[in-house]
Amino acid sequence: MDAVDATMEKLRAQCLSRGGSGIQSLARFFRRLDQDRSRSLDVGEFQQGLATLGLVLDTAEAEGICRRWDRDGSGTLDLEEFLRALRPPMSQAREAVIAAAFAKLDRSGDGVVTVEDLRGAYSGRAHPKVQSGEWTEEEVLRQFLDSFDSSEKDGQVTLAEFQDHYSGVSASVDTDEEFVAMMTSAWRL
Repeated sequence: MDAVDATMEKLRAQCLSRGGSGIQSLARFFRRLDQDRSRSLDVGEFQQGLATLGLVLDTAEAEGICRRWDRDGSGTLDLEEFLRALRPPMSQAREAVIAAAFAKLDRSGDGVVTVEDLRGAYSGRAHPKVQSGEWTEEEVLRQFLDSFDSSEKDGQVTLAEFQDHYSGVSASVDTDEEFVAMMTSAWRL
């Protein structure tokens, strides 16, 4: 294991110590830091972002990560590649069941799940806040969708965001069989 791999393990452990949503929270935070929508961060932005979250890497560690995931030689970290590498490794069985659940939600097949995709597949009519008149069914579906959205809450969830969500869940489930059974039951696959 080289120094960058060891640093990634250290960072992954720090994220997962925050619970199942630790990586999703980090992904959401870094995507918000990317103000210019370049999908990249320079070393300073990356290190400052980690420090803001209480995650500590020294300058050499941060530079090593940025170099490893600098796809175009610009000196910046490719955010999506980095976040993909940060997710705990998952078996093919886990990745396949996550992809199947996402495909079930993505009724339009365009690679993005929206409230429109959810409508017809799920009903929010029985939700207590809809029953009380506090929320509309549309608001229930939007809240449900937002739970998977690791970028700004834009009403769209990509497969990467869906994977971010389930990476933390996956890390807390011991066996592939248990994870697949949980996903199969939850998503009625």
